[in-house]
Amino acid sequence: MKLFYYKRRDGSNNFGDQLNNWLWPQLLPGLFDEDETTTFIGIGTLLNQFLSQRVPQAKQLIIFSTGVGYEQPLKTLDKNWKLYCVRGKLSAQKLGLSPDLAITDGAILTRRLYQPSPQKNYRFTYMPHIHHATFADNIWQNICEQIGFHYLDPRSSVDEVLSTISQTEVLLAEAMHGAIIADTFRVPWIPIITSPRILLFKWQDWCSSIDVQYYPYFLSPLIKSYPKYARGIRSGFNAFTHWKNSFLQFPKISQFWQEQEELYGMQLLKIAQTGRQQLSSDSQLEGLTVQLEEKLDLLKTDWYSKS
Repeated sequence: MKLFYYKRRDGSNNFGDQLNNWLWPQLLPGLFDEDETTTFIGIGTLLNQFLSQRVPQAKQLIIFSTGVGYEQPLKTLDKNWKLYCVRGKLSAQKLGLSPDLAITDGAILTRRLYQPSPQKNYRFTYMPHIHHATFADNIWQNICEQIGFHYLDPRSSVDEVLSTISQTEVLLAEAMHGAIIADTFRVPWIPIITSPRILLFKWQDWCSSIDVQYYPYFLSPLIKSYPKYARGIRSGFNAFTHWKNSFLQFPKISQFWQEQEELYGMQLLKIAQTGRQQLSSDSQLEGLTVQLEEKLDLLKTDWYSKS
């Protein structure tokens, strides 16, 4: 059975996707190999019309806690798919599934494998969406340093992300799997949106599973002050970074950019100090974990005998 998860075209790692390679081999030891005819789909927003194209060799798909969101949802499920559970209620509704199959994101099973640090080294940590971390280069890191926040790059290793979140008192997150791990480790989290790239549906889907209202705080995109260049910049951060660096030699431009970073810093700090901190209940988290473990036991019964 082949473990499949989304890999970015630019080759950079993304925590939510990379977590698959950390989590499932520990929970399902010895089950995975390079045989793509049976493919396991776990953490990710992958239940759409492109899934079959992404795993063309698969004759059977094993779906476990995956979500709907990007692209168009599947109209019908292939008869050769074995679906154990999906991310949340909205995913189940889109696919016409029984509500019993809507549990939560499989990332919460991390709590059975990782012991969070009891020591808190960071009052506030900010974790942007992968697109914005890539696009903004080191801008968000500079902003965090100015206001005394810790910056967590979603391209960091899984171990670094887990360690950092466990040492954080409050996580401000654009990266949904950052928030999921924070909730799993009992770290309060505040969702942030800085551009339309943040997919509200998948956040609402996950929040529906943990019985928490999705209440995001909005910051305008970093490029809002540069509308003339916005269209070209949006397609990639390289052009933007080159453009920014080429103009830093001019004092007025440099000062303007500094003022923009200070403004964003003040806005982020205000959200951290006054924003609504979210956290599911202990009983809800434990109940969902047990439900996923029951589905995992069923999967083991179904597949270990065949491996």
